[in-house]
Amino acid sequence: MTPSQWTRPDQVVAALRRKWTAGQFLTAAAQRLPFEPISIPLKGPAAADVTRHYGQALAWSESWAAGRHPHLRIQTKTVGGRNNTPANTIPDRAWVDTREDLWAVLDVNAQVDLFHALHSGTLQQDPDLAQWMTTNPMKALQAHAQWQQLVDTVSWIGNHATGPIYLRQVDVPGVDTKFIETNKGILGELLDHTLPADRIHTGVARGDFAARYGFLTKPPYVRLRYLGNQPGPFSEITVRASELTAPPSGVHTVFVLENEVTYLSLPDVPGAIAILGSGYAAVLLRYLPWLANVDLRYWGDIDTHGFAILSQVRRHFPHTRSFLMDRSTLLDHKAHWGEEKTQTPEQPAHLTLDEAEVERDLRLGTYKPHLRLEQERIPIRTVLRALAGS
Repeated sequence: MTPSQWTRPDQVVAALRRKWTAGQFLTAAAQRLPFEPISIPLKGPAAADVTRHYGQALAWSESWAAGRHPHLRIQTKTVGGRNNTPANTIPDRAWVDTREDLWAVLDVNAQVDLFHALHSGTLQQDPDLAQWMTTNPMKALQAHAQWQQLVDTVSWIGNHATGPIYLRQVDVPGVDTKFIETNKGILGELLDHTLPADRIHTGVARGDFAARYGFLTKPPYVRLRYLGNQPGPFSEITVRASELTAPPSGVHTVFVLENEVTYLSLPDVPGAIAILGSGYAAVLLRYLPWLANVDLRYWGDIDTHGFAILSQVRRHFPHTRSFLMDRSTLLDHKAHWGEEKTQTPEQPAHLTLDEAEVERDLRLGTYKPHLRLEQERIPIRTVLRALAGS
């Protein structure tokens, strides 16, 4: 074994610190478990190494002198003494005999005191959260500056029926929606640990904090524009999707578009409205079941994302027809081709045969790599011809 492979004091501290960082030392302390002395074997020189690298062996042995490590007990062993080799006593094992010695070796007394103070206070206020701290001590330490606010927030939510209120209505001193958004990761862990199962909507993604824990969420809104005769004074309205329970009077055709300028510039179409999808058409339209009973037309960009959204819409409404998303439209407007910087990995399952072939050609770069034809680049005369023929 070469001198570079002999165990150095900083390597022992590093090994202990990895266990500290994993939280196991603080967990044992919080559980009031008896401390079991920690033994760390030391790789050192063999008898032949002492003879061959005497100076380095002496320096290595002195680096483990008891006076240099007052909180470690260094166990020694004898090497050599046979076959005409001198006997030498060298360090063999480092021991940490007490928890106090461990804290001193790691220089973490201040963090330990802080954790115990946080744990003691939490135990009095919420034993369930104190239990969580015991198994997640480093997370609690990391959040020490706002720990009391976290505990107060979890306790408030646990003691109040959350519906129907918004997160904005959580009434905890020093806590607002910004605080909750910033700390929703650890708050989610704490709530998952303390709330009864019927208060947690496990089918909701953890990132959707409000919905997961029963708070009201921002309602989806539908922005629509009349393309034919408008029934009242407004040519365009925005309304909560939950309140748009039926099609506007006299409407039998609905165009869904992703681009706002195209949405605004659509010409008159008797008995029709346009809905602005803004990239989330499939999510928005599922709140409008009455779309199943109208002539539903989806117009998106001719690119992989556009066909993915079309597929999502058609999954909810199988009768959906695409508008100006065919091969002839693509090839007739070569002068307006652009680039789709990132193609979606989604494989659309609800396309017609012709649509699927166009989507496949886009993905394969049949005409041009990352080809894209944005809907706002299609001339209005083309739109008018398509409407006349539809």
